[in-house]
Amino acid sequence: MSHEALSTPELQRYARQLSIPNFGVAGQTKLKNARVLCIGAGGLGSPISLYLAAAGVGRIGLVDADTVDLSNLQRQILYGTGDVGRSKLEAARERLLSINPHVEIVCHPERFTAANAREIMEGYDVVIDGTDNFPTRYLSNDVCVWMGKPNIYGSILRFEGQVSVFAPHLGGPCYRCMVPQPPAPGLVPTCAEGGVLGVLPGIVGSMQALEAIKIITGMGEPLIGRLLHVDTLAMRFRTIQLRRDPECPVCGTHPSLTEPIDYHQFCGMSIQPPPPVPTLTVQDLREIQQSRAPHFLLDVREPSEHVVAHIEGATLIPLGELPSRMGELPLGTRILVHCKLGGRSAKAVALLQENGFADVWNVAGGITAWSNEIDSGVPIY
Repeated sequence: MSHEALSTPELQRYARQLSIPNFGVAGQTKLKNARVLCIGAGGLGSPISLYLAAAGVGRIGLVDADTVDLSNLQRQILYGTGDVGRSKLEAARERLLSINPHVEIVCHPERFTAANAREIMEGYDVVIDGTDNFPTRYLSNDVCVWMGKPNIYGSILRFEGQVSVFAPHLGGPCYRCMVPQPPAPGLVPTCAEGGVLGVLPGIVGSMQALEAIKIITGMGEPLIGRLLHVDTLAMRFRTIQLRRDPECPVCGTHPSLTEPIDYHQFCGMSIQPPPPVPTLTVQDLREIQQSRAPHFLLDVREPSEHVVAHIEGATLIPLGELPSRMGELPLGTRILVHCKLGGRSAKAVALLQENGFADVWNVAGGITAWSNEIDSGVPIY
């Protein structure tokens, strides 16, 4: 496109990019006319969207249905303390337009699902995966393959991260070629369970934004067919070569998947509630404590969570350690189990029942309900 495609204020705003050899007005104009979708507006989505907006990507789509929580602020730099409780996308749109009013921010305040994935992706050229769960990773991968769109992948946990570009239509593999089968549920902890250093998503998300800019402008060598792994504790970067799998069910020679599947079932994550277990409320727990009735309060979260917030009198045994530490539990005493929200504790109750513990109960809502309804001095994280 011609020089006139950029306004005078834009020429001033992007002056440092325009002066890059082989980038110039042509590269900046490509950014202005690009359409990038970022799935997730959290830890990775924050630096991704901030840098794409600052760089001048013309249309940035954001998919997220959550609200801002205080525990987000350690790493989700799109938001400030005043945004707590607000819609993430409402706050994100304000922040991004304050950085660059020349870009268009399109908000999709909904979950990214098999029912809406194609419709949402339709208006974009490049897709960036800023999520932290396997069902969405497989879904975004598959739809990108079917629609012929580059899928820029990133993942983070504790001090380590990964980045790659999956684009079979450009000669590379897809996510399924690298991870044909998801890990067993619970094997890979979420960021909430395993923790993440706040700086890490800034590093990985910035790399994802850079890969998008390279693809849009045609500069450099995108991470197609390569996985970049970063260990920030040792500050080591390692590149792993990835190959396209001719037997891949989505991008292989004879694909067997051409439409979305039940991704939660594929990843072993039932979207149905778990089988019912004996349950009591946080009000019931308080009454038991106040009455001094014999009981044993078991916390099955991780040590890092227990340090941040705990219920007085609870004994910590993480869910993953419970099978080998059942001998520490009192026989013949009522056992009350809690976690953050009630999911892990329900699993723990079922496990204890299978191993002969009869009087065992799940505390519905976990420590979050305890903070909201009983003791506001216990932090919500």
